[in-house]
Amino acid sequence: MRQAADPPLILASGSATRAALLRAAGLAFTVMPPAVDEAAIKQAAKAEAIPPRDAAVMLAEAKAERISRRHPEALVIGADQLLVCEGEWFDKPADARAAEAQLARLSGRVHELVTAVVCHRGGLRVWQHVAAPRLAMRALQPEVIAEYVAAEGEAVTRSVGAYRVEGLGLRLFRRIEGEHTGILGLPMLPLLGFLRQHGVLSD
Repeated sequence: MRQAADPPLILASGSATRAALLRAAGLAFTVMPPAVDEAAIKQAAKAEAIPPRDAAVMLAEAKAERISRRHPEALVIGADQLLVCEGEWFDKPADARAAEAQLARLSGRVHELVTAVVCHRGGLRVWQHVAAPRLAMRALQPEVIAEYVAAEGEAVTRSVGAYRVEGLGLRLFRRIEGEHTGILGLPMLPLLGFLRQHGVLSD
Protein backbone atom coordinates (compact mmCIF):
# COMPACT_ATOMS: atom_id res chain seq x y z
CA MET A 1 0.00 0.00 0.00
CA ARG A 2 1.55 3.27 -1.14
CA GLN A 3 0.62 6.81 -0.17
CA ALA A 4 0.72 9.65 -2.67
CA ALA A 5 2.81 12.70 -1.79
CA ASP A 6 -0.05 14.96 -2.85
CA PRO A 7 -2.26 15.84 -1.11
CA PRO A 8 -0.52 15.88 2.28
CA LEU A 9 -2.62 14.56 5.15
CA ILE A 10 -3.39 16.58 8.26
CA LEU A 11 -5.11 15.23 11.36
CA ALA A 12 -7.12 18.07 12.89
CA SER A 13 -7.15 16.54 16.35
CA GLY A 14 -4.99 16.43 19.44
CA SER A 15 -6.06 12.86 20.20
CA ALA A 16 -3.08 10.57 20.70
CA THR A 17 -5.33 7.57 20.03
CA ARG A 18 -6.46 8.85 16.63
CA ALA A 19 -2.87 9.62 15.67
CA ALA A 20 -1.83 6.13 16.75
CA LEU A 21 -4.56 4.58 14.58
CA LEU A 22 -3.40 6.49 11.49
CA ARG A 23 0.22 5.64 12.25
CA ALA A 24 -0.59 1.94 12.70
CA ALA A 25 -2.19 1.96 9.23
CA GLY A 26 1.09 3.20 7.78
CA LEU A 27 -0.10 6.73 6.95
CA ALA A 28 2.16 9.76 6.86
CA PHE A 29 0.45 12.85 8.29
CA THR A 30 0.86 16.01 10.32
CA VAL A 31 -1.01 16.67 13.55
CA MET A 32 -2.59 20.11 13.90
CA PRO A 33 -5.07 20.41 16.79
CA PRO A 34 -7.60 23.16 15.96
CA ALA A 35 -8.81 25.84 18.36
CA VAL A 36 -12.51 24.95 18.40
CA ASP A 37 -14.98 25.69 21.19
CA GLU A 38 -16.47 22.19 21.40
CA ALA A 39 -18.53 22.99 24.49
CA ALA A 40 -20.27 25.87 22.72
CA ILE A 41 -21.06 23.72 19.68
CA LYS A 42 -22.50 20.96 21.89
CA GLN A 43 -24.54 23.46 23.90
CA ALA A 44 -25.99 24.97 20.74
CA ALA A 45 -26.77 21.53 19.32
CA LYS A 46 -28.60 20.51 22.50
CA ALA A 47 -30.51 23.80 22.62
CA GLU A 48 -31.67 23.29 19.03
CA ALA A 49 -32.50 19.60 19.65
CA ILE A 50 -30.05 18.53 16.95
CA PRO A 51 -29.68 14.71 16.82
CA PRO A 52 -26.39 13.34 18.19
CA ARG A 53 -25.26 12.07 14.76
CA ASP A 54 -25.62 15.55 13.27
CA ALA A 55 -23.96 17.13 16.30
CA ALA A 56 -20.96 14.82 15.99
CA VAL A 57 -20.64 15.80 12.31
CA MET A 58 -20.83 19.49 13.29
CA LEU A 59 -17.96 19.03 15.72
CA ALA A 60 -15.79 17.06 13.28
CA GLU A 61 -16.61 19.56 10.52
CA ALA A 62 -15.60 22.54 12.67
CA LYS A 63 -12.20 20.98 13.31
CA ALA A 64 -11.53 20.01 9.69
CA GLU A 65 -12.76 23.34 8.33
CA ARG A 66 -10.63 25.40 10.72
CA ILE A 67 -7.41 23.70 9.60
CA SER A 68 -8.44 23.45 5.95
CA ARG A 69 -8.84 27.21 5.70
CA ARG A 70 -5.17 27.57 6.63
CA HIS A 71 -3.98 24.63 4.52
CA PRO A 72 -6.23 24.35 1.43
CA GLU A 73 -3.67 22.18 -0.36
CA ALA A 74 -4.01 19.40 2.24
CA LEU A 75 -6.59 16.72 2.91
CA VAL A 76 -7.68 17.46 6.45
CA ILE A 77 -9.23 14.81 8.70
CA GLY A 78 -11.48 16.00 11.51
CA ALA A 79 -13.20 13.66 13.95
CA ASP A 80 -15.29 13.80 17.08
CA GLN A 81 -17.22 11.45 19.30
CA LEU A 82 -20.31 11.75 21.49
CA LEU A 83 -21.42 9.26 24.11
CA VAL A 84 -25.20 8.97 24.27
CA CYS A 85 -27.04 6.85 26.80
CA GLU A 86 -30.83 6.81 26.78
CA GLY A 87 -30.93 10.34 25.37
CA GLU A 88 -28.32 11.79 27.74
CA TRP A 89 -25.03 13.15 26.35
CA PHE A 90 -21.84 12.59 28.31
CA ASP A 91 -18.56 14.55 28.32
CA LYS A 92 -15.06 13.59 29.40
CA PRO A 93 -14.93 13.44 33.20
CA ALA A 94 -12.93 16.17 34.89
CA ASP A 95 -11.29 13.92 37.49
CA ALA A 96 -11.34 10.46 39.07
CA ARG A 97 -14.41 11.19 41.18
CA ALA A 98 -16.36 12.36 38.11
CA ALA A 99 -15.18 9.24 36.24
CA GLU A 100 -16.54 7.00 38.99
CA ALA A 101 -19.88 8.82 38.93
CA GLN A 102 -20.06 8.53 35.15
CA LEU A 103 -19.30 4.81 35.14
CA ALA A 104 -21.94 4.30 37.82
CA ARG A 105 -24.51 6.00 35.54
CA LEU A 106 -23.49 3.80 32.59
CA SER A 107 -23.43 0.62 34.68
CA GLY A 108 -25.89 -2.01 33.46
CA ARG A 109 -27.01 0.15 30.52
CA VAL A 110 -26.41 0.29 26.77
CA HIS A 111 -24.84 3.38 25.24
CA GLU A 112 -23.72 4.55 21.81
CA LEU A 113 -20.42 6.12 20.82
CA VAL A 114 -21.52 8.35 17.95
CA THR A 115 -18.30 8.89 16.02
CA ALA A 116 -18.05 11.25 13.04
CA VAL A 117 -15.14 11.77 10.66
CA VAL A 118 -15.13 14.60 8.10
CA CYS A 119 -12.51 15.29 5.42
CA HIS A 120 -11.93 18.73 3.91
CA ARG A 121 -9.84 19.75 0.93
CA GLY A 122 -9.58 23.20 -0.58
CA GLY A 123 -12.01 24.57 1.97
CA LEU A 124 -14.74 22.10 0.98
CA ARG A 125 -16.07 18.99 2.64
CA VAL A 126 -15.25 16.05 0.38
CA TRP A 127 -16.32 13.14 2.59
CA GLN A 128 -17.99 12.25 5.86
CA HIS A 129 -18.89 9.12 7.76
CA VAL A 130 -20.70 8.43 11.02
CA ALA A 131 -20.35 5.23 13.02
CA ALA A 132 -22.39 4.43 16.13
CA PRO A 133 -20.99 1.43 18.01
CA ARG A 134 -23.22 0.14 20.79
CA LEU A 135 -21.73 -0.98 24.08
CA ALA A 136 -23.53 -2.84 26.85
CA MET A 137 -21.84 -2.34 30.20
CA ARG A 138 -22.03 -4.93 32.95
CA ALA A 139 -23.78 -4.05 36.19
CA LEU A 140 -20.80 -2.85 38.19
CA GLN A 141 -20.44 -2.71 41.95
CA PRO A 142 -19.02 0.56 43.38
CA GLU A 143 -15.84 -1.16 44.51
CA VAL A 144 -15.24 -2.53 41.01
CA ILE A 145 -15.63 0.95 39.54
CA ALA A 146 -13.28 2.44 42.15
CA GLU A 147 -10.64 -0.23 41.49
CA TYR A 148 -10.85 0.33 37.75
CA VAL A 149 -10.51 4.11 37.99
CA ALA A 150 -7.58 3.77 40.38
CA ALA A 151 -5.85 1.32 38.03
CA GLU A 152 -6.30 3.55 34.96
CA GLY A 153 -5.31 6.82 36.62
CA GLU A 154 -5.52 9.96 34.50
CA ALA A 155 -6.39 7.93 31.39
CA VAL A 156 -10.06 7.91 32.45
CA THR A 157 -10.24 11.69 32.00
CA ARG A 158 -9.11 11.44 28.36
CA SER A 159 -12.05 9.30 27.26
CA VAL A 160 -15.63 10.42 26.79
CA GLY A 161 -16.74 7.17 28.39
CA ALA A 162 -14.25 7.23 31.30
CA TYR A 163 -12.94 3.85 30.10
CA ARG A 164 -10.48 2.39 27.60
CA VAL A 165 -11.68 -0.73 25.79
CA GLU A 166 -8.16 -1.19 24.45
CA GLY A 167 -7.08 -1.91 28.03
CA LEU A 168 -8.64 -2.99 31.31
CA GLY A 169 -11.87 -1.25 30.34
CA LEU A 170 -12.80 -4.18 28.13
CA ARG A 171 -13.64 -6.11 31.30
CA LEU A 172 -16.42 -3.65 32.11
CA PHE A 173 -18.59 -4.83 29.20
CA ARG A 174 -20.82 -7.77 28.42
CA ARG A 175 -21.38 -6.95 24.73
CA ILE A 176 -19.84 -4.63 22.14
CA GLU A 177 -21.22 -4.05 18.64
CA GLY A 178 -19.29 -2.08 16.03
CA GLU A 179 -15.87 -1.55 14.54
CA HIS A 180 -13.16 -1.39 17.19
CA THR A 181 -11.48 1.68 15.69
CA GLY A 182 -14.82 3.48 15.65
CA ILE A 183 -15.02 2.89 19.39
CA LEU A 184 -11.53 4.37 19.73
CA GLY A 185 -12.63 7.53 17.92
CA LEU A 186 -11.72 7.11 14.24
CA PRO A 187 -13.52 4.54 12.00
CA MET A 188 -10.49 3.40 10.02
CA LEU A 189 -12.01 0.99 7.49
CA PRO A 190 -14.37 3.58 5.94
CA LEU A 191 -11.61 6.21 6.10
CA LEU A 192 -9.08 3.95 4.34
CA GLY A 193 -11.69 3.18 1.68
CA PHE A 194 -12.19 6.88 1.05
CA LEU A 195 -8.44 7.51 0.88
CA ARG A 196 -8.15 4.83 -1.81
CA GLN A 197 -11.05 6.33 -3.79
CA HIS A 198 -9.54 9.80 -3.45
CA GLY A 199 -6.20 8.61 -4.82
CA VAL A 200 -4.29 9.09 -1.58
CA LEU A 201 -3.64 5.35 -1.22
CA SER A 202 -2.95 2.76 -3.89
CA ASP A 203 -2.83 -0.99 -3.32
